[in-house]
Amino acid sequence: MEGTIFGFTEAQITEFGMTFGVGGLMLLMLFIVGHLAWESKAGKFGAFVLFLGLTFGLVGYIAKYFIQNSLGI
Repeated sequence: MEGTIFGFTEAQITEFGMTFGVGGLMLLMLFIVGHLAWESKAGKFGAFVLFLGLTFGLVGYIAKYFIQNSLGI
């Protein structure tokens, strides 16, 4: 049981945090951008531009997750 925290190894905790923890933060970021678009009364096109510009980095992280799963890494 040495080297574990509550029965989980460091690798298991890291994998959980990198999938669900970062995923939760990404969801929070979407809600923040949506609130920003709502409060600024950006309209449909303005909200689209806000979501496109401010959340474009999420696409790479999500793509990385699917590529790793498809390759079995």
